[in-house]
Amino acid sequence: MKVEMEEGKRKKKVMVAIDESECSHYALRWALDNLGDTISASQLFIFNAQPLPSFAYLSASTYGAPPADLITAVQENQKKLALALLEKAKEICANHGVEAETMTEVGDPKDKICEAVEKLNIELLILGSNGRGAIQRALLGSVSNYCVHNAKCPVLVVRKPT
Repeated sequence: MKVEMEEGKRKKKVMVAIDESECSHYALRWALDNLGDTISASQLFIFNAQPLPSFAYLSASTYGAPPADLITAVQENQKKLALALLEKAKEICANHGVEAETMTEVGDPKDKICEAVEKLNIELLILGSNGRGAIQRALLGSVSNYCVHNAKCPVLVVRKPT
């Protein structure tokens, strides 16, 4: 009985995955506005996946292999951008009176999001939809579609009205 009560008091874990798109920040604001009671009673994680940078353009611009310091500079810049995104998201949460933990990983966003869901035992994943058409989704893939089918928890995809 005591274990059940403790389990009942345990905060649910909710994760909002964001990137640099306005759609993902809209999803965060939508969740805070529309699921406020659920979010404020939960442990909220804001997650950002930094895609592996493509160095093909660097190779072309340097006529061969890009210098190591250039690769390091690109990676550092990408990390700074990710941290700035997470700080902006944390500020949005604070303005709604919600405390959030932030985290970032480097790799394919769809894989890293699903891995984080599993590792953190997330119970609800919230994502924005960038509104790509069927052809773009087929060619480029869809992070939200992948997560809907592969994340080990319910997934809420928030689409920004047009």
